[in-house]
Amino acid sequence: MTTTTTAAIEARPRPLTSYDRHFYSGMAVLMALTVFTGFAPTYYLRVLSGSAVTVTSGTVTPLLHLHGVLFTGWVLFFILQTTLVARRDIARHRTLGIAGVVLATAMIVVGLRTALAAAARGSAPPGVDPMMFLAVPLFDMVLFAGFVASAVWMRTNREAHKRLMLLAYISIITAAVARLPGVLPYGPPMFFGLTFVFLVLGIAYDMASRRRVHRVYVWGGALLVVSVPLRLAISATPAWRTFAEFLVR
Repeated sequence: MTTTTTAAIEARPRPLTSYDRHFYSGMAVLMALTVFTGFAPTYYLRVLSGSAVTVTSGTVTPLLHLHGVLFTGWVLFFILQTTLVARRDIARHRTLGIAGVVLATAMIVVGLRTALAAAARGSAPPGVDPMMFLAVPLFDMVLFAGFVASAVWMRTNREAHKRLMLLAYISIITAAVARLPGVLPYGPPMFFGLTFVFLVLGIAYDMASRRRVHRVYVWGGALLVVSVPLRLAISATPAWRTFAEFLVR
């Protein structure tokens, strides 16, 4: 009787939440490695070695360093939160969620100010007009704010919450992806395309584990993808230039 019971328990499928913990923890590490690899040559390794940090405009400001600290904080925060869930420490995960809201709010404010300051200095990828490029980081911040706000609003819906948090992360990782070796010269199609690999991984995991794609990935993923041609089209209009010049005054 005991042997039969033990065999039945061992044969019982593991709950999806068990696999989810491994998937989201793995995504947190993979995305952290992407951020570090992208910014290591120009920022992280230079800060650690005491060398001069290099940026497109050649000007490194305290605001830029604050931006780096906050966004690095998000990378570490995401790893910590997924680790707490993996260890089933949900109470602490929820408590730290308050700190996450504060961090995200600071990131949005500083991110917007950094983008505007960079545009005012004429900072942009080679061959790109700074006022046109401003649409990229501004859209990033709008999307990030929307996904985080939605995740907080739906925090009691575990399935929606964790996917919204992942989408929030994906919405701001493009800058790191663009700085991966050999990526930047190929322009937006390449670095946005590589960014969406993380979205594809989330969708693929849903299909493998649940045989369907969660609605958050459907509308959230569509919003991410559609935002790319939308922001590029808007950035080329005279109305956008007028708006951008107004913002950087």
